[in-house]
Amino acid sequence: MRGVGFVFVLVSLLGAIATTSFASTVTYDHRALVIDGKRRVLISGSIHYPRSTPDMWPDLIQKSKDGGLDVIETYVFWNLHEPVRRQYDFKGRNDLVKFVKTVAEAGLYVHLRIGPYVCAEWNYGGFPLWLHFIPGIQFRTDNGPFKEEMQIFTAKIVDMMKKENLYASQGGPIILSQIENEYGNIDSAYGSAAKSYIQWAASMATSLDTGVPWVMCQQADAPDPMINTCNGFYCDQFTPNSVKKPKMWTENWTGWFLSFGGAAPYRPVEDIAFAVARFFQLGGTFQNYYMYHGGTNFGRTTGGPFIATSYDYDAPIDEYGLLRQPKWGHLKDLHKAIKLCEAALIATDPTITSLGTNLEASVYKTGTGSCAAFLANVRTNSDATVNFSGNSYHLPAWSVSILPDCKNVALNTAQINSMAVMPRFMQQSLKNDIDSSDGFQSGWSWVDEPVGISKNNAFTKLGLLEQINVTADKSDYLWYSLSTEIQGDEPFLEDGSQTVLHVESLGHALHAFINGKLAGSGTGNSGNAKVTEDIPVTLIHGKNTIDLLSLTVGLQNYGAFYDKQGAGITGPVKLKGLANGTTVDLSSQQWTYQVGLQGEELGLPSGSSSKWVSGSTLPKKQPLIWYKTTFDAPAGNDPVALHFIGMGKGEAWVNGQSIGRYWPAYVSSNSGCTSSCDYRGPYNSNKCLKNCGKPSQQLYHVPRSWLKPSGNTLVLFEEIGGDPTQISFATKQVESLCSRVSEYHPLPVDMWGSDLTTGRKSSPMLSLECPFPNQVISSIKFASFGTPHGTCGSFSHSKCSSRMALSIVQEACIGSKSCSIGVSIDTFGDPCRGIAKSLAVEASCT
Repeated sequence: MRGVGFVFVLVSLLGAIATTSFASTVTYDHRALVIDGKRRVLISGSIHYPRSTPDMWPDLIQKSKDGGLDVIETYVFWNLHEPVRRQYDFKGRNDLVKFVKTVAEAGLYVHLRIGPYVCAEWNYGGFPLWLHFIPGIQFRTDNGPFKEEMQIFTAKIVDMMKKENLYASQGGPIILSQIENEYGNIDSAYGSAAKSYIQWAASMATSLDTGVPWVMCQQADAPDPMINTCNGFYCDQFTPNSVKKPKMWTENWTGWFLSFGGAAPYRPVEDIAFAVARFFQLGGTFQNYYMYHGGTNFGRTTGGPFIATSYDYDAPIDEYGLLRQPKWGHLKDLHKAIKLCEAALIATDPTITSLGTNLEASVYKTGTGSCAAFLANVRTNSDATVNFSGNSYHLPAWSVSILPDCKNVALNTAQINSMAVMPRFMQQSLKNDIDSSDGFQSGWSWVDEPVGISKNNAFTKLGLLEQINVTADKSDYLWYSLSTEIQGDEPFLEDGSQTVLHVESLGHALHAFINGKLAGSGTGNSGNAKVTEDIPVTLIHGKNTIDLLSLTVGLQNYGAFYDKQGAGITGPVKLKGLANGTTVDLSSQQWTYQVGLQGEELGLPSGSSSKWVSGSTLPKKQPLIWYKTTFDAPAGNDPVALHFIGMGKGEAWVNGQSIGRYWPAYVSSNSGCTSSCDYRGPYNSNKCLKNCGKPSQQLYHVPRSWLKPSGNTLVLFEEIGGDPTQISFATKQVESLCSRVSEYHPLPVDMWGSDLTTGRKSSPMLSLECPFPNQVISSIKFASFGTPHGTCGSFSHSKCSSRMALSIVQEACIGSKSCSIGVSIDTFGDPCRGIAKSLAVEASCT
């Protein structure tokens, strides 16, 4: 093997977990990671253990393995595991050891990204808030107090893994670890201390003697033996900082995160496949999807601020644990095609030649006869036909064809053989004792949350205080309360007793109450968390009470010095007279503060308090109300969601566990979305958007493992007013299967090489398979061979359409769990000679 590798001596064989019986040696050289002396092409995917439940982990990991992954990558979330200094939590969704062992049981490797800064759209970037209060601390720089805490936590995680024999050097699955995270994106802001900090972090990590390599992502100056890696939508042009290190991609963003107030981003699979193929075409050997399963931001774990509760990320496995098709299937085919090339990929470096303008061939050829080629068309709007090694190949724009034998195409990234699946949410009755149409319309009880100060631990201070320093993020909420006297001769009363309350806040949202009544609200957004509001208010003679409820929506998680970005009402707060422009600044007066809500202190989220009130008139469309009801779990095993139609903003708990913040009142902009998204050309997070002009999120995941068959408790805290009787539960099901395959598609990758074996040319195949056990294809909703119009769910016939298509597909598929049909005129006849034809089918399963 060419290049000099850094060797990590792996010695311990004791206590190796059941799935592996021998320790492995993990090293690297300039081409790849080297496991037990053999270079490996590795496909990885991110699954964050706290964004799903332990009951979901085995299925998620198995689906990842079935999709062609070799490695599961996860961050380690410091603020989950050490919420209070030196008090640790590794139970339930926080059971890191169990998660790693579950990956091992599936026969996959693990990349453990300890960080401990994670970004990840996670609250405070994964740092616990108590760090903020350590005297003299400065985050992520050459600072003694910070480095001490970072080393203590990193060492604790490493020691936990060692005690359970989870490193590959001990026979476990962990083949890589990461220290720090994307620091190179912002390190210039920290000056010369950044370089010494990175040197220290690398030295500290390697001193922990894990026996496996460490990486630093987005860190061009990562010191040896750290492997510097790439994050981004595309990493084909990335070059490591040493000829001794392999080209690795630690985050290939499969979509983008959803923000409250934003439209939903998505990324076409053709573009992802193009990016992956280009990476391996140009010398890469380790690629990770961020995310492969995104999951859910339960509780108050979102960062941002304004990150939504759903962290679906348009990943190949969706938030609920179901396969997103055709994304999952097309990437599975891609992985198979790449693995067909592995022997050539690991043996040598590519030879790259131009086939024309923005047309390129990369060939991996060995002296032992292995040969693999990648043919790329990097044009954004024009297909091309190229000549390569004496043969002609059609390359759609923005695509790569993979030839594992340098001759026959196993896959083109723009031509999808995998079927699409159309999901739907079906409402279900959750109460056995009521009519199914009743839903959640009866059985509610409630508790009013007091406006203003109601707890004994309130305190007074002169001036306005920054929120995070007061709450330490123990709650989203902080009350600012002030009583002020209005005399009869005050200028505010000259124009119908009307004034304007001017409030400025660092964010993230606020509600203003005058004499106990909601006067107005304001909110920031994901681009600017700050709030400035002029709220018309009516004051009375004498004493007036101003109560301002400030709230956070996840703390900042990214950027230089992000930990110093505050929140809350820091002012000024002013009363502006409408008659003659007179203004009174209230900012420096004596304010009374209350951290959190009375309902939080009373334990209302558990649903067990004696404070709940029932009656014939349920209060609706009123601010600051806690609601409670009971329900039965939906029948079956389909994933469950709460549909928050009719609600405003708040948080929800099921059987005492928070499913996260809800905010259907925050509607996305009407602009920016398109009916379809062209995969061709560079992707960015605003290129492909859907759900414009609608609530950013209305459906909220409730894990099945949190539900009992009956007697479940749902608790809501509603901030701004809603109607809980409109809430419903829904189960996520499959509505249709669809596929569209042309005569010019490559064969399914599983059939690659069959022509060589049989000596005759095979036709492309359209395949359908019901996604769940015990299902069969029960109907064919559409079938056309010719030039059908539309997409899945909206196919229609053209003038060119075989009259035999429907009957042929019905005969091949109905009553079977799966079926495959040859896409050729031999099967369907030729409805229009000389025209390229496709077969489009939509089916349903029961």
